[in-house]
Amino acid sequence: MRFHKQMVWLEKATRNLMLLVGGLGVLVIYAGFLYLLITGRDTSVLPWYLLLSPWICIFYGLSRDKQLTVFEWFKNLLIRK
Repeated sequence: MRFHKQMVWLEKATRNLMLLVGGLGVLVIYAGFLYLLITGRDTSVLPWYLLLSPWICIFYGLSRDKQLTVFEWFKNLLIRK
């Protein structure tokens, strides 16, 4: 039973850390990208996945139910009735 409690704690800590890293990543990367756009510098050297990487951290930081909700949202977004 003690091992299970430790694993639950570790999972919660990891998810919270992923949410924190993802949130800070969104702020830093998008602010830097906006700065480059405003100053007129070339942004073509930046890979496109740089803008997506913090969102991946945020996604994996969500609970399983919220991840499934995100999948449903994408499915509804892509498949219009």
